[in-house]
Amino acid sequence: MDAPNFLLNPVTVRVFNFAYYQKQQTKVKRSVTHYDPFFYPLDAIGKWNRIYGKRDSFSTNPLFLSRMDQRLAGKCSADWSFGPSLILTVLKTFGNVSSPGILSFPRPGITLALDFPNNGQPTTKLFAELDEIVRGAGGRIYPAKDARMSAQDFQDAYPQWKSFVRYIDPQFSSSFWRRVTKQQ
Repeated sequence: MDAPNFLLNPVTVRVFNFAYYQKQQTKVKRSVTHYDPFFYPLDAIGKWNRIYGKRDSFSTNPLFLSRMDQRLAGKCSADWSFGPSLILTVLKTFGNVSSPGILSFPRPGITLALDFPNNGQPTTKLFAELDEIVRGAGGRIYPAKDARMSAQDFQDAYPQWKSFVRYIDPQFSSSFWRRVTKQQ
């Protein structure tokens, strides 16, 4: 069952975040744990994405090479007041090891993942502005987490994409690949 759309709103998100923060403050415990529950806590909740309801959600995952652009905070706080409520935020720092993968996302720097419910035009507008900030900071978007990346953004961020073509099964078809490999 999907959660009703009205359940996910700025008030309920604030209450959840406050409760989650308080829970983290109640006890300090040192232990060794498996990496899965540590790095992927939402996986413990079966079908957690259903909290978004039928309207689905968008995720954007901009990678900043050296620092987070201060404009991001100003843009988000201005836009959240009239539309999309931030649902989930994940901040990670990548090390200095270069990935050998042709289309690998990680590279040295910081990545900030932001999940928003799909509220239509306000969300689309906000993401277009966030994409501009990512481009201006020399960052790129994580293709596995983004449902709306433009062909130009993909091709600029992953210049080796054409060398990946030889590894694609000709019987396989992907709407993502068709979208991001259109010639500009």
